[in-house]
Amino acid sequence: MKIITYNVNGLRSALSKGLLSWVENAAPDVLCLQEIKAGREALDISGLEALGYHACLHPAEKPGYSGVATFSKQKPNNVVIGCGTDCYDSEGRVLRLDFDGFSVINTYMPSGTSGPERQAFKVEWLHFFRKYVHELRATVPPLVIVGDFNCCQRDIDLHSPKANQNSPGFTPEERAWFADFLADGFTDSFRHHHGDAVGHYSWWTYRAGARARNVGWRLDHVLVDEQLQPRIQNAGLLPDVVHSDHCPAFVEL
Repeated sequence: MKIITYNVNGLRSALSKGLLSWVENAAPDVLCLQEIKAGREALDISGLEALGYHACLHPAEKPGYSGVATFSKQKPNNVVIGCGTDCYDSEGRVLRLDFDGFSVINTYMPSGTSGPERQAFKVEWLHFFRKYVHELRATVPPLVIVGDFNCCQRDIDLHSPKANQNSPGFTPEERAWFADFLADGFTDSFRHHHGDAVGHYSWWTYRAGARARNVGWRLDHVLVDEQLQPRIQNAGLLPDVVHSDHCPAFVEL
């Protein structure tokens, strides 16, 4: 079972850059996309459906903004669109698919980079999401939580940690939240497989040739419920895949 998560920075744009051919070759069992920036009616997803994927989309109400989509080879037993809170659901932040023995949550977390108001919104979201997941775990199969978290956990997860100690995505509060979230019973599949390896990032600004110089941040994560940890066979990033300012992250169970 291969699960891939990818912030495509506009699904229509990514499809125009060859995303479909890459998906066909990568052949994930579950493909979770973030920042699709459109609804089903505005997208031609027939190519993905022709590859045998069941499509579940949760676009934002605002056109050209946010939104998540999950494509699965296996038809899910249950699909839950949103988290039941309007201020988050209107932005297309959460999509859950339940399968036999596990559930996949696809999330696109707020970035907080546009100003203090959005950073405050992001922090509220983080605490909401932790509580939401805690309550959810009592009623659903073990979770695999994937997506663009817009957060780094540790100094080794970004190129310039000292210069970004208080930057959105790496504030002390966000780092503490991430540590607490993992302590609730989740494994960072990348670190589980790669230890303290450095220089591995999933997002690079378009400015100043950052990607070519590998000046990036590891913002995209695959977190696996501790019950599923023994099943992790492989995990990593795919930095050579270029349809976006992000690259995919994956886990194989």
